[in-house]
Amino acid sequence: MSENLLLAFALTAFAGLSTGIGSVLAFFTKTTNTRFLSLALGFSAGVMIYVSMIEIFFKAKEALVEELGAQAGYNLTVLSFFGGILFIGLIDYLIPSGENPHEIRKVEQLRANGSKIVKDVKLMKMGLFTALAIAIHNFPEGLATFTAALSDPGLGVAIAVAIAIHNIPEGIAVSVPIYYASGDKKKAFWYSFLSGLSEPVGAVIGYLILMPFLSPLTFGILFAGVAGIMVFISLDELLPAAREYGKHHWAIYGMVAGMAVMAASLLLFA
Repeated sequence: MSENLLLAFALTAFAGLSTGIGSVLAFFTKTTNTRFLSLALGFSAGVMIYVSMIEIFFKAKEALVEELGAQAGYNLTVLSFFGGILFIGLIDYLIPSGENPHEIRKVEQLRANGSKIVKDVKLMKMGLFTALAIAIHNFPEGLATFTAALSDPGLGVAIAVAIAIHNIPEGIAVSVPIYYASGDKKKAFWYSFLSGLSEPVGAVIGYLILMPFLSPLTFGILFAGVAGIMVFISLDELLPAAREYGKHHWAIYGMVAGMAVMAASLLLFA
């Protein structure tokens, strides 16, 4: 696994810092491309659901069965999977809905008074709280990307791309209110960009804490938990977000395409 370490960190950083892409898009678009976002978020969900249920869950099961035997290994895989869901679910529950980055906003809805800059403390506070909420959400996502890439670089690339897509609208949600409250594009961009830093931070902390104990047993537990985290993100965030952007069928088409692309890549590189 050590040879994949730098790649794992690089992919995690790419996924997290793609919030900056959303920030840039917010400054150069007047309206939200709902069809594209629905398709992209659906695609991301398809990749994450397929790879979690078809690949990651069963890799975790194989590792745990080998360590503990068939029944105990399978039982622990299932418990770890739902443990990952509980972990990310608690994080989502503890963040107030008003500051939750997955409460969907469009660029045009966030523009205060058309295109005028308003020195609005409330608007600034919304942007800063959203940045903090994204940072908290992104921490386990960083751990998930890092763990997957460490085990299998191909899986890591797929997951990093999927998470990067879903971080783009989060970048919009941070940067636009901060810009229209402060009039400072640089400040808005950096807050958006920095909110994604918690993903590589999650990877570093995960590495420092878990690597000394990374046996087949701990790897299996962690990997099953990662599968649960990604399924929850897909069902709780990505698919509802895609629907809220107003293009239900495009979200489904994107999800099926994401599954098909992931399936094809796993077949080609098996």
